[in-house]
Amino acid sequence: MRPQRRRVAVRASQQKTEDPSKIQTPLSAPAKNGRKAARPKEEPPAPVSAWPKQRTWSEVAWDRFLESAEDVGSHLGRAVRELPSTKAIDSLLVAGKRSGTLRLKSDKPVVVLLGSGWGAHSIMKVIDTDTYEVVCVSPRNHFLFTPMLPSTAAGTIEFRSLLEPVRVANPFLRYVEASCDKVDVNNKIIYCTSQNAYEDGFRPKFEVPYDLLVVAVGEQPATFGVPGVDEHCYYMKEIPDSVGLRQRIQQQFELAALPGTKVEDMRRALHFVVVGGGPTGVEFAGTLSDFLREDLKKKYPELMQFVRVSLLNATPSILVQFDEKMRQYALENFKRVGVEVRNDTAVVEVTKNTIKLGNGEELPYGVCVWSAGNAPRPLVKELAASIPEQAQYQPGGRPSKLAVDSYLRVIGAKDVLALGDASLFVPERLPATAQVAGQQGAYAAHLVNRGFALGRGGMGQPPPKKPVEKLTLTDKAHAALGKTILEEPEVEKGVAYYNKAFEFVNLGILAYLGNESALTQIELPFGRKLKLAGELSYLIYKSVYITKQVSFRNRVLILVDWVKAKVFGRDLSNY
Repeated sequence: MRPQRRRVAVRASQQKTEDPSKIQTPLSAPAKNGRKAARPKEEPPAPVSAWPKQRTWSEVAWDRFLESAEDVGSHLGRAVRELPSTKAIDSLLVAGKRSGTLRLKSDKPVVVLLGSGWGAHSIMKVIDTDTYEVVCVSPRNHFLFTPMLPSTAAGTIEFRSLLEPVRVANPFLRYVEASCDKVDVNNKIIYCTSQNAYEDGFRPKFEVPYDLLVVAVGEQPATFGVPGVDEHCYYMKEIPDSVGLRQRIQQQFELAALPGTKVEDMRRALHFVVVGGGPTGVEFAGTLSDFLREDLKKKYPELMQFVRVSLLNATPSILVQFDEKMRQYALENFKRVGVEVRNDTAVVEVTKNTIKLGNGEELPYGVCVWSAGNAPRPLVKELAASIPEQAQYQPGGRPSKLAVDSYLRVIGAKDVLALGDASLFVPERLPATAQVAGQQGAYAAHLVNRGFALGRGGMGQPPPKKPVEKLTLTDKAHAALGKTILEEPEVEKGVAYYNKAFEFVNLGILAYLGNESALTQIELPFGRKLKLAGELSYLIYKSVYITKQVSFRNRVLILVDWVKAKVFGRDLSNY
């Protein structure tokens, strides 16, 4: 059973939004006699036991083959269709410049997608825009291949080589460059503010009703309450961070090269500090060492004696995702490339010129990159706090992530999915990686495409379902070959259940260490792992990252950037 169809109404106001209780929705619209229709009662969860049913290896293989075939057919279908108009005025009726009602004309169920990261991008690539009106709301109008972001800060890769605009990823969805301020799960409405402003600073506010909501907004850098981080440190999260960091590195060298610069000022200006011993911090430290050794050393040979790279890590070891032997290899490689690693070193304050450590030591520095972890976004915390059923799953009793069940449904909310770093997968603990978010996005897209009614999320709730008479030929193929759709007459007659919970397939982890050396840990069948370190691992690292790009265009651009950096060196221009 597909979600109830509705027209999207986007209401704009200059100062405040309309009271959600006064907004008419399919569940609260007035009856013909003028009285308000009663809200239907929630049906008690069906007694579904031992769900989902176990599937064989061949059934899982058939399921993946059928989904891949569907994805290929979807992409081919888009290639031959006429593109929709990109002018908002063609689909919106505007009453006034700054007030009135913006109505998106649609007779299809509306799927609102919050975010444009790994999970959201995986959904928009394969979601059925013929069946659903898909509206993407995000302050960032592109997808970013974040694992290679450190390479852009050092000039190895141009930042545009890692991007794919939302309107290119799927030209048949509607994109709105805005941020979501609030979600009303009871009335199924999101409240948004435009990312862009008019000349006088006014930012339009509007509301979007939805039939199904997907929260994939990710997380933001965590400062852990350390004073001065926001004011004086660079993050490694978005393109502006990388661009600003690249400019700052070049500026520090030019500053140190000025005639009459004191030695102590040179040492401070050319001290590069990375805070955080995870993959992002380690990869940036390794990439920065390449930049210093291979390019800047040739242009500023007299300054290299003052250059220093420090990696500060608050835990006893870096790269805890790898085993002890591989971590030790990383430490030895950093010694060879000139990166000083200091474990068990906590940062308590960052000032304009110094970094204060927990032991009282003060480090003069020129550039500080903060990659110590992530924290939940305010929207996710507020949404988790507004749903009573979420409280028991929040670490320490404080709202942080949206707890989801086996089908990625937000526990306690109806028709809401959450993916990636914004979600807490209750059945088992999953790593906060792009790999997890990408797989969750593909899973959610296939679930939505098949038209199952999600219902209310919860570990004791029945799986997504729809009437048997509405099963398509594709559904029947999945039911016969993949066993992902099953009937349970003893539970509810005439209903087919979705027999496929989300399962994370760990393909492995990678980390670049600098000097054309990397760590590779590949997951093999039957619980075995292939562990490599060194130059061969570096070749695997580059091969995996080039094949994981989201388009042929990005693969070509990155290959060209690698060749340019190898033949001509990295670009040292400052702009």
